[in-house]
Amino acid sequence: MWKKKLFKKIILIILLVLVVSVYLKNFLKKESNVSNITSSEISDIEIKDSSISSNTFSDVEYFSQDAKGNKFVIRAKKGEINNKQVNVIFLTDVNASIELINSNNIKIKSDYGKYNIDNYDTIFSKNVTVNYLDNTIESEHIDLSIVKNIMTINDNVIYSNNDIKLYADSIKMNILTKDINIFMNGTNKKVKIKSNN
Repeated sequence: MWKKKLFKKIILIILLVLVVSVYLKNFLKKESNVSNITSSEISDIEIKDSSISSNTFSDVEYFSQDAKGNKFVIRAKKGEINNKQVNVIFLTDVNASIELINSNNIKIKSDYGKYNIDNYDTIFSKNVTVNYLDNTIESEHIDLSIVKNIMTINDNVIYSNNDIKLYADSIKMNILTKDINIFMNGTNKKVKIKSNN
């Protein structure tokens, strides 16, 4: 008789353990699929996407605004979260705009980008184009720091406007004032300037 009671207790315990383990397995699986974006990040950044599949996003938009009202908007056809650094998003087919209160807006296009959602630093790479007023800058790489208001443009840099076309290795631009410094990597190399007239 006591063996039957013991057997029933063992069966109940096994069933209880199975039910709890299945529940926890499903619960933890659902939790792991939740995005890693924290509430503090959401207050600074508005994220719009039409479809999410694991760590890849389609039609992504990130938006930030400083205390003065200057805005930085970056859009991409595809975004992918870096598994090692969840604050870094890899972007494909990128369009960005810097909308300034007291200065002219800047538009940036590139094939690829790397965006840091914590400090808004962005790297644009491959077929990069910058447009502001009647000025165009083409290159293969841009390092943009919104916090420092500095854009560093490198690799096959071509600066052009209505008057000139300029070839250089690097340009550093203050995005608020549009002041630029033009560099060549070697001391023997010189910046090439062609007049459009």
